[in-house]
Amino acid sequence: MARNDSTGSEARIPVRIPHRDIELDGDLTVPAHPRGLVVFAHGSGSGRHSPRNQHVAADLVAAGFATLLMDLLTQAEEAVDVETREHRFDIPLLAARVVSAIDWAQGVPDVAELPVIAFGASTGAAAALVAAAKRPDRVAGVVSRGGRPDLAGDALADVRAPVLLIVGGNDLVVIQLNEDATHELTAPFDIRIVPGATHLFEEPGALDQVIDLVLEALDRWLPAHA
Repeated sequence: MARNDSTGSEARIPVRIPHRDIELDGDLTVPAHPRGLVVFAHGSGSGRHSPRNQHVAADLVAAGFATLLMDLLTQAEEAVDVETREHRFDIPLLAARVVSAIDWAQGVPDVAELPVIAFGASTGAAAALVAAAKRPDRVAGVVSRGGRPDLAGDALADVRAPVLLIVGGNDLVVIQLNEDATHELTAPFDIRIVPGATHLFEEPGALDQVIDLVLEALDRWLPAHA
């Protein structure tokens, strides 16, 4: 995997991820000696260019983790979804594409052997959880940021990896939905509330608190010496 060695920073490499009869656009970034691969599943009406996911991904790369940001919908599907919102809540469709990304990564030499963290936001969190249930030998942890884990349904009971649920303190409905979902989880889980934050964590410093919580969890799940 090419890197921008002249500046000392890692290059973001555009990739195409095959899924059945389509290809999904993604951006893969691999630092030197990565500890794991974080696969992002974006939320409703979002994509790989989401400034929030890019912010989180940049800090994870700086901490030594490879990241894969991807569009779960094609451009044509995205155009339809903007009008109808029919795809953003299609969890089986989104989850199948996260699984394809995890499988694809096994063929990329720089990340093939890395443990995978599935990181979902909003409805993408449900897709990440379903993917973790379908690939228990590959997924070492699941992170949900302002997510809807309740939409993962029966798959919650099949998740084996530890789960971190991060919710804004002012996102009261989503807090309740997350708490309800934990009753179906059999894997270890932790709910962390970011005080004063709303659903998108747009408040000053809120997203940085999310990143701190994620890095704390990854240090537990993927010890540096491993």
